[in-house]
Amino acid sequence: MDFFTITHKDKNSLARTGIIHTEHGTISTPTFMPVGTQATVKSLDTLDLESLGAEIILGNTYHLHLRPGEDLIANYKGLHKFMNWSRPLLTDSGGFQVFSLGKNNGEQGRLVDIDNDGVTFTSHLDGSKHRFTPESAIETQHKIGADIIMAFDECTPDNAEKKYIKEAMDRTHKWAQRCIDAHKKNQSYHGYRQFLFGIIQGAGDKDLRKESAKIISNMKFDGIAIGGESIGYNMRATKKILDWISPIIPEDKPHYTMGVGFSPMDLFEVVERGIDMFDCVAPTRIARNGTLFIKSAGVKNKFRLNITNSQFKNDKKPIDPECGCSTCKSHSRAYIHHLFDAKELLGYRLATIHNLYFFLNLMEEIRNAIKEDSFLKLKKKWDNI
Repeated sequence: MDFFTITHKDKNSLARTGIIHTEHGTISTPTFMPVGTQATVKSLDTLDLESLGAEIILGNTYHLHLRPGEDLIANYKGLHKFMNWSRPLLTDSGGFQVFSLGKNNGEQGRLVDIDNDGVTFTSHLDGSKHRFTPESAIETQHKIGADIIMAFDECTPDNAEKKYIKEAMDRTHKWAQRCIDAHKKNQSYHGYRQFLFGIIQGAGDKDLRKESAKIISNMKFDGIAIGGESIGYNMRATKKILDWISPIIPEDKPHYTMGVGFSPMDLFEVVERGIDMFDCVAPTRIARNGTLFIKSAGVKNKFRLNITNSQFKNDKKPIDPECGCSTCKSHSRAYIHHLFDAKELLGYRLATIHNLYFFLNLMEEIRNAIKEDSFLKLKKKWDNI
């Protein structure tokens, strides 16, 4: 069975539906993937995620390496059993931490030292040193056991000089081949197949992005990811980058934009450009701050309300009257406002359930619209809310 099957192409855009096949289950695309950085989607357990319909979640290789450690996870026959999650998993490689903890990122620069062979991290937890190379990043992900794993790359800031962006991109390409070679040696560490994605870099430079897209696309990866600081964070630049590279990347492999999902409209923009997978910490992170997604809101805060505002103290309505999540079916805005006001942990859980349901339900709506060739009509409807 093929890893990825396209089931329908929209007649009016690059949007498409598909199925990703793994030994832990299938994933309907396009899909939003909740982020479980440290083997947990914060405030939820795996039963919550299953009931929400999450088909795949993410773990973070760098953080899991620091604690509890990949060897401990391997002793449990992989992350699925360690965290009691039976559905597909994806892990990044630690490459984003090259950027987020890196020398071009202000005060935290002391935590990363990059050379042509790899990266030395200084733990933000205890100051210990940790060496990541393409080979060790793959070995760590083999031990963690995610169904989809990522090549080790160097993500550069958008404001870096072109000379440095090209140097980092060239390093990423060399590391990509080393990741492929390391992965070939043991593609089924825990007895099931793991699939490797390459990552396109090049920051906001058109020529470099196209060059990276050509090189990564010609390598023997199972899927193609688009990384970089802009992706998801700057949607204007994200759309531009996708327009540059869409004609280059292979159609028959899944396309993954890393870090997209700050706003519901962001999902429409990347799906319209042929993207099949995306993840973002925003829906769960802002939920814990009391920011909840709804289908209508104030002009300045489209799709969002802040449940901590005093106006909701006596509000008997659910968060979103159109929502079918368990939070909206069972609780009022007033109750959830009270939970946040009292700093009760249940508030975080109920808010997170709602925000993830909102995104996962939207994805089902988008998939159905693509199948009916009405994707752009649905996008316009949401844009006019």
